[in-house]
Amino acid sequence: MLTVQSFFTLTDFPNGDFFEPGAPVWQPLNELKNYMDNYPYPVLDRTLIGDGIPLTGHVILHEGRALSSTNSRIIYGDTTKGKLQVIANGKILEGASVIMAGAVLLGDKIAIGRGVLIETGAMIKSPAIIGEMSEVRQGSYLRGYCLAGKRCVLGHTTEIKHSIFLNDAKAGHFAYVGDSILGNEVNLGAGTKFANLRFLPGTVTFYHEDEKIDTGRRKFGAILGDRSQTGCNSVTSPGTLLGKGSILMPNATARSGYHGESSVLR
Repeated sequence: MLTVQSFFTLTDFPNGDFFEPGAPVWQPLNELKNYMDNYPYPVLDRTLIGDGIPLTGHVILHEGRALSSTNSRIIYGDTTKGKLQVIANGKILEGASVIMAGAVLLGDKIAIGRGVLIETGAMIKSPAIIGEMSEVRQGSYLRGYCLAGKRCVLGHTTEIKHSIFLNDAKAGHFAYVGDSILGNEVNLGAGTKFANLRFLPGTVTFYHEDEKIDTGRRKFGAILGDRSQTGCNSVTSPGTLLGKGSILMPNATARSGYHGESSVLR
């Protein structure tokens, strides 16, 4: 029951080849570093994108090239609906991504998909993979080993580390997401926090069907199945598993362990 395939649909997720459908649902977290360390990242153009230095102007990524935004027009439509547009010399640059002035990219292992917007003040530490039509908002802090699929939102003043966002997952505002997986169409309310480290030493364990399960992970935040949601200012305890379509209500705390599909936690 607590398998990858019971929490997620992976048919359209572009980086799902290291997910093992019959493995425990936390298995992708165990494999994430190896996958991202060996991913074929593009070479960043350091003449326009300094290493750890805030960009002095907007940079456009198109067809494997980095371009200055000089003499270009950027239309900031809804990124996750494919409405970000760049027009240069009267021509739309299909699939162009935009890194706004003031954003910081640190390290060489950073992959940015088509139609991505990275806003002013975002900090992205290597390694990071950001899927097409995703949005990294102002003040986002990606601390490394962040993998986002298509049409994701990595939100304003949201801190993310060693975590996976499946397609259409959104953490829009003031969240902390560490050592966690957000399924397809998951949405986090403002101020959601995933606690990922127990007060006591040892790995994260919980009881399921009268059996004690040891995840083997010292750091383990939360795993939210497809279409789950959290309310504003909610908190999950280390090792929280929410089945598909579950809801964690505003200001509520979820205990460690498995909460079945369509659960409503108050």
